[in-house]
Amino acid sequence: MATKSIWRRHENLWAVLLSLLLLALLLILWEWGYQAKIFAELMPSATDTLKEVWFWLSNPFYDKGPNDKGIGIQLLVSLRRVAIGFTIGSVIAIPLGFLIGLNPIVSKAIDPFIQLLKPVSPLAWLPLGLGLLKSSEITALFVIAITSVWPTLINTKFGVSNVDPMYLDVARTLGASPWRTMTKVILPAAAPNIIAGLRISIGIAWLVIVAAEILVGGTGIGYFIWNEWNNLKITSIITAIIVVGLVGLLLDRLFGLLQQWVSFGRTT
Repeated sequence: MATKSIWRRHENLWAVLLSLLLLALLLILWEWGYQAKIFAELMPSATDTLKEVWFWLSNPFYDKGPNDKGIGIQLLVSLRRVAIGFTIGSVIAIPLGFLIGLNPIVSKAIDPFIQLLKPVSPLAWLPLGLGLLKSSEITALFVIAITSVWPTLINTKFGVSNVDPMYLDVARTLGASPWRTMTKVILPAAAPNIIAGLRISIGIAWLVIVAAEILVGGTGIGYFIWNEWNNLKITSIITAIIVVGLVGLLLDRLFGLLQQWVSFGRTT
């Protein structure tokens, strides 16, 4: 019993130690595979990769011209694009989600369009965006917005349409106006679902930015990966993958905390 309580008290610590152990094991196997020549010739050693990671992270904001910028500059440009595209998608998705969540007829009318467009790959939107918008920067924002809009839209619609009818009856009994009912009753009740949709959408937006920047070019983490591939610098590509993963993890955790906060607020 005592042993179980010790494990539970230090659960997070044990999880961190296990993660570090798995990481060390991965690096050892990676280095061994390189030394044993199991991998392809382009695959670098774990040691060389760690040195490259340190090189990029120790001086992330240097700028020596259009094709030679630090990974920090590339990352900030990508984050700016994601923030703008994600915001555009959210501004469209949340009000539209409210509309279709409140009106079953509108919901049934719009649902076929959602199901038709939701599974379309971001790569399919890129040539359309370039052809219509004639700007690589605006096309990147367009692709981020249109691919990140669906989770927020669907979750907002679900949250709004599933508000407890008792809450709405109480609001009507007290003579609340439609606007007050929406802002004081429906929005707080649907907030956890809306934030859950935003959490999925920001992950999709961050996923899409790499593909968008590879194809449209310019500064950004996706273009950085493509440029380093042209230079056959696999260590730099692995560094970028690690950075992309860490930023995605951070964004997900931030929205996870926000989701917990609105859920807690709803229950108090």
